[in-house]
Amino acid sequence: VQLQASGGGLVQAGGSLRLSCAASGRTFSTYVMGWFRQAPGKRREFVAGINTSGGATIYADSVKGRFTISRDNAKNTVYLQMNSLKPEDTAVYFCATGRSVTLVAVRDTERYDYWGQGTLVTVSS
Repeated sequence: VQLQASGGGLVQAGGSLRLSCAASGRTFSTYVMGWFRQAPGKRREFVAGINTSGGATIYADSVKGRFTISRDNAKNTVYLQMNSLKPEDTAVYFCATGRSVTLVAVRDTERYDYWGQGTLVTVSS
């Protein structure tokens, strides 16, 4: 599986961005997907996860109510809609997946085999 993230950019605090992650292959619909982020000098952290059908999602407390993860299996794409952005949301955002990723364990980075290249989100104050 190859993942290509896009949609990052510079936005003012309070603004919105939508990230996309396009996946290769014909098995996308069988993978639980996750979004992570890594700010400069910090560890990579979980942001959001979505099950194979798109019917169940999980969020980090820091983004709950502001971010929405969704997927379109017909387009092999997972999205991250980010609203009410804050300067502390500034980071490189990665989409990821793996055969052993489940929604219950979606925060566990060691389960992930495939990572996108990352897209930079910068939120100015």
